[in-house]
Amino acid sequence: MAKSSPFQFFKQVRQEATKVTWPTRKETVISTVMVFIMVIIAALFFFAVDQLLSAGVKLVFGLGG
Repeated sequence: MAKSSPFQFFKQVRQEATKVTWPTRKETVISTVMVFIMVIIAALFFFAVDQLLSAGVKLVFGLGG
């Protein structure tokens, strides 16, 4: 690949940047809400698993009431 001058490089970067399709505000909000929902679901799942494993270990080793 041939080397180009810094000016040519930035010109190419600008041309490529014009081809980018940015998400709309609505798409961004929906994606953000979905991420938060998935994080909450994952947190609840791992909390439940942690509680079950903790109860199982306490039961096996007789630690606690």
